Amino acid sequence: MILAYETSNLGLVIISVSIGHSFQFNLFKGMSWLLLLMLIMNIVLVIISIFMAFGVKKIGSIPLKTALTCTVPGGLGQIVVFAEEEKDINLAIVTFFHVVRVISIVFLVPFILSGHVIQAKGEGHFLISSIFPLALLLLVSWVVVWVGKKINLPVPYFLTPVLFVIVLKLFSVNVPEVPILLLHAAQLFMGAYIGLLLKPDMIKLGKRVLLLGVGSALFLLAITFFQGLLLVYLLDYSLSTSFLSAAAGGLDQMSLLANSIGADVSVVTVFQIFRLLFVFLLVLPLLKVACSYLDRREKVLKEQIKYY
Repeated sequence: MILAYETSNLGLVIISVSIGHSFQFNLFKGMSWLLLLMLIMNIVLVIISIFMAFGVKKIGSIPLKTALTCTVPGGLGQIVVFAEEEKDINLAIVTFFHVVRVISIVFLVPFILSGHVIQAKGEGHFLISSIFPLALLLLVSWVVVWVGKKINLPVPYFLTPVLFVIVLKLFSVNVPEVPILLLHAAQLFMGAYIGLLLKPDMIKLGKRVLLLGVGSALFLLAITFFQGLLLVYLLDYSLSTSFLSAAAGGLDQMSLLANSIGADVSVVTVFQIFRLLFVFLLVLPLLKVACSYLDRREKVLKEQIKYY
């Protein structure tokens, strides 16, 4: 598992360098309208997730704190870390819900979009002279991950290299293209790691919890699909680009899928970075406040019961 984790990190760096290389700056021309749309979409998704949490609590007899953490539309890594820090949250259930969501998106989205996949353009001839610049770029990108970790950047193995390569492009530095074979290897590393996230001992959670995990993942997938259709109508994006932009998966997985099926990686990355920041800066702090309130309320109820 440790080896799979390290190779997935290597795969993330390779994919993020490729995404940074293909990033298009003309996306920022209508950014004010785009920001408003992204904000509304994420607020709606969070409200729906809260209602889902109450349903999960009632049907699965799961504590509200755990249910809220299960349904919040955040990245797997950030939510699991949050669940570990909070007391009285069932980490196994939270992990299962978010792992099922990631796997359902990774497996189902390509099937849903099978008629909308754009074949990747054939790559140019990879020159021997490009090997050293590419190796140097990947090495430096791996090193700058350390900076991302130090400043507690979310998804540092993905976000730091993407931002690094985008900055290089802003300063007109000639960034070498990642060859398609290396990208395929990186995708294999990521796929192997995602497959290992679903552990056999999760089956012990109980049939009702298992069904709720799968059901909530599919329901959220349906909601984001309709949001994707809205993006197609409003912004005239392709369905693959719109769906992956709206999908409640992680930044790294959605950008990887976008890169694989020929969606507009720049658009998907911007939408997913916005959601990551929205969850990291707003949703998780509010969830922490909600958890503190629930803890205080439970403590008061216990004291009242003890008093009587």
